[in-house]
Amino acid sequence: MNYKEIISSISNKDLNPVYFLMGDEPYYIDKLSDEFAKNLLTAEEQEFNQVTLYGKEVGVGQIIAEAKQFPFGSEKRVVIVKEAQNIKNIEELESYLDNPLPSTILVICYKYKKLDKRKKFTKSLAKKTLLFESKKLYDNQVPDWIAKYLNEKKYKIQEKACFMLAEFLGTELANISNELDKLMLIVKKEETITASIIEKNIGISKDYNIFEFQQALGKKDILKSNQIVNHFSANPKAHPLVVTLGMLFSFFQKIMTYHSLKDKSRNSVAAHLKVNPYFVGQYTTAARHYSQNKLFDIFTLLKVYDLKSKGVNNTSTNDGELLKEVIYKILH
Repeated sequence: MNYKEIISSISNKDLNPVYFLMGDEPYYIDKLSDEFAKNLLTAEEQEFNQVTLYGKEVGVGQIIAEAKQFPFGSEKRVVIVKEAQNIKNIEELESYLDNPLPSTILVICYKYKKLDKRKKFTKSLAKKTLLFESKKLYDNQVPDWIAKYLNEKKYKIQEKACFMLAEFLGTELANISNELDKLMLIVKKEETITASIIEKNIGISKDYNIFEFQQALGKKDILKSNQIVNHFSANPKAHPLVVTLGMLFSFFQKIMTYHSLKDKSRNSVAAHLKVNPYFVGQYTTAARHYSQNKLFDIFTLLKVYDLKSKGVNNTSTNDGELLKEVIYKILH
């Protein structure tokens, strides 16, 4: 089952005796845990029939003992185990999986990582429980996730604004959803969320961000590139040099990959570069301005300036000046 199917099954009370929720993206695990905690039993039933355990505090034996208790004044008992990744010898849970108590709903929340699917215990989980894996999104999947999240709540967002948010907020879904929830308190449903609204309410400059920086560099727009460099240099806390250099390396690496592609159709490029099709034109333009030989030079430059930012062969130049230097050398 996927996330929405599990939510639906909870609403319909069509339940499995054991749920094992694992993965490196905690957002969906936390959401499902909350659904099990809030929507299976009434407030009165929860008092005697719902317990939450924490992996750092309990062992498998205590979990099984709780799961084997019969409900009192209710048809079901709910046992939720949070932070289960901290449980030692979690494989010992298999003895309960062979004969789970039908009146207990046992929910295991195993966050920030996943079990090895080749191991016997994981194979048993797949057969004997409802095993759900919560996967982290790739960078190129975040804009679509943002648009869908807002659309489900009847909000619309401009494409550029969507990419600005994705670039600024990263891939942590809990952080993204929190910022979007705050934004929805400010914006009316009939109003499209634009880049200007993002700039005003979240503080991301619609003109001076890494998205615009990459576009300017890709076009070899020297004036715009220098304007953004000056803005980044004046705001080092918001734009740390190490992070900026890392993003530039990724950008130029994708241009190098573009050069190697035989099929340069939009969908093929998007798939190989792992970017949204919206960005493909940017890489097509950039590839015309940067040959493979030039890109090799740029990779060397970025490595040198990354070391300088960490103090190697640099005793006095600050991060802002280092950024100005490396961008000048890239553009000229």
